[in-house]
Amino acid sequence: MKETLYLTQDLAIINYSTGYAKTAEQLLKSSTFSNFVHNYMDYLKEHHEDLYDFALQKKTPREATVEIVKLFRMMRIFKIDEIESVYLEDKKSLLEFLEGMYNFWKRHQRFSVVHMGDGNVLQDSSFVQADSNFNSLVRSCYRDIEEQIMGRKNRVYRQMQAGTNAAIAVRNVYVKLSDAYNALKGIPLISSVMLRTPMILHPKSNKRTGMFTETDTNPISSFTGDKDTWFAYPCKIGSLLAFIYFHRDFISSAVSLGNLFELATEEECRKKPDLICLFGNEDGKDQTVFHYDEQEDVWVGCVSYHERIEYFGYLKKMSLTLHNVRMMQKGWLPIHGAFVNITLKNGKRKGIMLMGDSGAGKSESIEALKIVGKDVIKDIEVVFDDMGTIHLEDGIPYGQGTEIGAFIRLDDLDPGTPYRDMDRSIFMNPESSNNARVITPAAPYEVVAKNHKIDLFAYANNYDDKLGLHRFDKLEDAKATCVEGKRMAKGTTQEVGISTTYFANPFGPMQQQEICDPLIDQMFTALRDNGVFVGEIYTHLGLSKENRDGINHAAKELLAFIEKD
Repeated sequence: MKETLYLTQDLAIINYSTGYAKTAEQLLKSSTFSNFVHNYMDYLKEHHEDLYDFALQKKTPREATVEIVKLFRMMRIFKIDEIESVYLEDKKSLLEFLEGMYNFWKRHQRFSVVHMGDGNVLQDSSFVQADSNFNSLVRSCYRDIEEQIMGRKNRVYRQMQAGTNAAIAVRNVYVKLSDAYNALKGIPLISSVMLRTPMILHPKSNKRTGMFTETDTNPISSFTGDKDTWFAYPCKIGSLLAFIYFHRDFISSAVSLGNLFELATEEECRKKPDLICLFGNEDGKDQTVFHYDEQEDVWVGCVSYHERIEYFGYLKKMSLTLHNVRMMQKGWLPIHGAFVNITLKNGKRKGIMLMGDSGAGKSESIEALKIVGKDVIKDIEVVFDDMGTIHLEDGIPYGQGTEIGAFIRLDDLDPGTPYRDMDRSIFMNPESSNNARVITPAAPYEVVAKNHKIDLFAYANNYDDKLGLHRFDKLEDAKATCVEGKRMAKGTTQEVGISTTYFANPFGPMQQQEICDPLIDQMFTALRDNGVFVGEIYTHLGLSKENRDGINHAAKELLAFIEKD
């Protein structure tokens, strides 16, 4: 990224490596600030004609910008009654202009980037401290000018995040890939992420549509990105190394990955990745595809540039699809579900794995269990909250996870649940009544990526009006229910009403059923032979959003199972 400020209608990215203001004087003198004021003038022209006319004062927008910036700079030096300016003849409008400009800035999703190790102005400073200083600088600069215009001090001070929502530090790292992937080699990799939480984002889209399709053509052949407009988030998804390349217009989704996937170390980034995702590729194809490069032994996914892919589910699910097809190659069975280890105060401990498609009630059942068992549960260790695997070692089935966080639908949680961890969370359209979401940390990577014993495996049934927990008498019935993957769709995708998805998992297993079928037979037989409870849990979440009696009843029966010897 060459420019100091990249600004769109609702996104701002500041490149500290090309320019960094340490004082209000440097900020107000910068071309970046002048360009921002000019952009604000364009906004006023479309949305606030009276204020636009006040700002122009019969000048051109560029001339008016120069005069306004000059006035703000003078206010930093002189008292207001020592300054002559036509704008000071109407202080009410000037104050409205200033507050509107401040709010215009805050309405943007704001991020900063620091290129480390390239001789930049911040190479000897912490990028977190630098971003914090910038936050304080913007706030104090606004406040000083505001108080000058008002002619008095504020009586109530609100310490809002006036600078950025998040910051990233990036490095140029040699990527161990063949010449076929040369287009990726100059793209900087993220080495650190700083999130100002609770972070509130407003993506234009709130659901995922379409399917992820396997293709015979490697998407890298139509990659259009470059080192100035793209970044990469290198991470570990389960035990796999993934490089997630993204167009800067989708930086809000990419930095949100900091709450979901473990960021890889610089040493790990020097290894060949197992998975590559190209997110926001301007190929004009409007597709979501994945491909296996047999020669390079790497899975490559691609999501075409489109406004709707701002919904975080596109980035998360493409990444997990790549993980799942890779793990099936290894003989591991992907599970779309949730897995926790419950330890009671009396010392009993059991591993609970729930399976189901989006909206079935996997995460919500665990949350309900936390509430009904609050007096007897000592600890809940999350292994995975959306996607994991079952594999065999010496004939024993074990579960592992993929994510260090959870991407949860707010509507289905107990009203108080989202606020418990809000200080670490990322909220997406929280004011919306349709699929508002939160991304919150859930488990350390060391827990996610190790083997865990399974004591109960249950399908999350959100469509039947039955109550509690049911154990399958026959293994074939269990497999048939899970393979059918029935659910009442809740609007998180384009589906509505009762739908079925192969093995409740459209992220790899559905596309490769011939590979998944024998894995299902193998793992379910191992679950039975090792005495694992295999059944289904009735969540009722497809029947009623408001009535939580069903899921609470199911949680009580889950707790009873855990308490049994």
